[in-house]
Amino acid sequence: MSKGTNTVDAIIIGGGPAGLSAAFWCAELGLKTVLLEKEHEFGGQLLWTHNIIRNYIGIDAATGCQLRDLFVKQSEHLKYDRVLGADVRSVDLAGKSVELSDGTGYVGRALVIATGVRRKKLGIPGESEFVGRGILGSGVGEKDKVVGKRVAIIGGGDAALENAILLSEQAEKVFLIHRRDEFSARAEFVQQVTNNEKVVLLDPCVADAITGESFVEAVALRHRRSGKPTNLPVEFVLIRIGVEPNTELFRQQVDLDEAGYVRVDSTCATNLNGTFAIGDAANPMAPTISSAVGMGATAAKAIALICAS
Repeated sequence: MSKGTNTVDAIIIGGGPAGLSAAFWCAELGLKTVLLEKEHEFGGQLLWTHNIIRNYIGIDAATGCQLRDLFVKQSEHLKYDRVLGADVRSVDLAGKSVELSDGTGYVGRALVIATGVRRKKLGIPGESEFVGRGILGSGVGEKDKVVGKRVAIIGGGDAALENAILLSEQAEKVFLIHRRDEFSARAEFVQQVTNNEKVVLLDPCVADAITGESFVEAVALRHRRSGKPTNLPVEFVLIRIGVEPNTELFRQQVDLDEAGYVRVDSTCATNLNGTFAIGDAANPMAPTISSAVGMGATAAKAIALICAS
């Protein structure tokens, strides 16, 4: 497509599993479709997933990237416009139009929000400064870095505890920092970390800062009840305190819940005619690859009915 305004049937914002599925089905149904992805490759959260994927029924994939490759390959024969590095400057949901920072515009009969989620940040000193210098992006992907080292993991859900179990195989010691008295992770993970001699549970504690010179050297902790401060010497930190939806662009335009997730009905339609939301940005209850793909297909079918009317 060219710069200026392009008219299509469906505009899909976000190229993770949900967006890829929606684009696949829209194209399969003969709809003129554009898929906009801000990154320079498709995949969304699949690009974060370095472990084996066994819960997407019918397929075993060694990593999220491998599953992404299967998704992309399967749609190669379909005709729809794929735009990578799409920096969305503005969105008018009511008018179903999108403008990119390079001046390219799109107007559609339907618009699909598939922007996914991002990892939450603590918002403490050192969190951004030490990225790549002791702040781990992935436990699985960077496990070899922690051999014989002391690692702090901040969080109390499945991701935090699963990473504690994994990294304890390589690290000298893993310190699991959680601000509550009880973990929200599933019972099997709680039992494993409790029985793991290499995992030290620090709760209820909060991290106030990540400190060091050129590399992470410690985490400044504070006990929630006593207020007592502690300096915990570590060489690596992994933060897993949950996720939040990428829906800032759509605030004041569409109905969101208290956490910022888009509210949808059984067809993935929002409160605005012709505007849909799919995947994790609209599904805090079951944020899985399977549900994302299913929501993409559901929205596409609903859009096909709009375009046929």
